[in-house]
Amino acid sequence: MKSILKNISQHISLDSKEEELLLSKIKTVNYKSKTILLSAGEVATCTYFVNSGILRSFNINDNIIEHILHFACEGWWIGDMYSYISEKPGNLFIEVLEDAEVVIITKENQQQLYQEIPKLERFFRILAENSLVAHQERLMDNLSLTAEERFEKFCSKYPTLIQKVPQKHIASYIGVTPEFFSKMKARLLKK
Repeated sequence: MKSILKNISQHISLDSKEEELLLSKIKTVNYKSKTILLSAGEVATCTYFVNSGILRSFNINDNIIEHILHFACEGWWIGDMYSYISEKPGNLFIEVLEDAEVVIITKENQQQLYQEIPKLERFFRILAENSLVAHQERLMDNLSLTAEERFEKFCSKYPTLIQKVPQKHIASYIGVTPEFFSKMKARLLKK
């Protein structure tokens, strides 16, 4: 639980009673690799904070091609924010890629915490703003950068994931086929 408290303390300060209340409204669960935490078509009723392990969010299009939107490793949050906020069925899957310990906060508990610890609204607003900035940057990168440049950005953003995540997932994240990615990586290694 120290990990989530440390994460929150980067933006707001909680006293011991507030920390105790927060901890009473969340739960920690261990998941095995390949566990699906959320499927497309379901309504997201919680968000996840990663204590350890790796998760990913992705979509599968009509051609059965996966598009990875986000990876989350230790200290990161992940969820289907469209579904969570709108309370409508989402189009994302959230999967455990590497055995993980995950903190779960339900929307109902989050709303109660907003009432009892109003400064948590500020914390989650900051998370939402940071997420919006990251998504806009990623969209602009996908529109304007080459595949090699997107891969270089991936390597700088997720340096620990390069060895842990299958290449097909990295290819999906940067928006190329696994075959193209393999050729591109070989070309980069020759440089």
